Amino acid sequence: MKIALLQYPVVWADPQANVGLLDERLQAIAGQVDMAVVPEMFSTGFCTDRPGLAEPWGSGPTCQALQHMADTYNMAIVGSMMATDQGKLYNRGFLFSPQSAPQYYDKHHLYASGGEAEFFTPGNERKIFEFRGVKIRLAVCYDLRFPVWLRQDKNNLYDILIVVACWPTIRIQYWDTLLPARAAENHCYGIGVNMVGTDGIQLDYNGHSAAYDTWLKDIAGFEDYEHATRIVDLSIEKLRHFREVLPQWQEADEYELENKRVNA
Repeated sequence: MKIALLQYPVVWADPQANVGLLDERLQAIAGQVDMAVVPEMFSTGFCTDRPGLAEPWGSGPTCQALQHMADTYNMAIVGSMMATDQGKLYNRGFLFSPQSAPQYYDKHHLYASGGEAEFFTPGNERKIFEFRGVKIRLAVCYDLRFPVWLRQDKNNLYDILIVVACWPTIRIQYWDTLLPARAAENHCYGIGVNMVGTDGIQLDYNGHSAAYDTWLKDIAGFEDYEHATRIVDLSIEKLRHFREVLPQWQEADEYELENKRVNA
């Protein structure tokens, strides 16, 4: 599966501009990839105190544009956006795919220090997406710090962990450590896409987007602050062979996850 990692600045609080910039980037790689991954809150930036920027899920202009791009360019698009659904506000991770209903995951671990928990509702479902025969687990930024939430279910393995983020430079060392750790412990490919630049509240982002193969080698290779698209080719057959040779997933500890985050 060929996946494009799109590391670029997000225009603060301007969904129309961000959708237009994404369309340009996707048009440039049409026919070359199966999937494109964009940063967290790609259409607004991490505007956690501006709930008025959220759009109705499914019917809003950003969702309509994402579906149109997925159909037009014949690729899946993965990221997150501010969305309202049945009167609640979510940081909603999504996978839009050609000619199909979108799949979504609501960010579970809200970043209280960044104001996210004040307005947003946490999601409670640990979902696995499927696209072209590949199983994908999506996490949104702060979720990366919580290994139990992302732990593989050995009866329903996922192949790729994708993390979309607005992870600032001042804490980038944790991103650099945790992303390969989650890939290693879950015996999967790991992809992380972060934004670059300075946002509307003057937080700095230096990117460090990455794609880790079965040997934990970063095969994407972004420079600090680089505005770029990198395409990686992930062999799901190789991954599944690797799991057969080293069947660590079969020895995973059994556990039950007690969910303490209850929707208001």
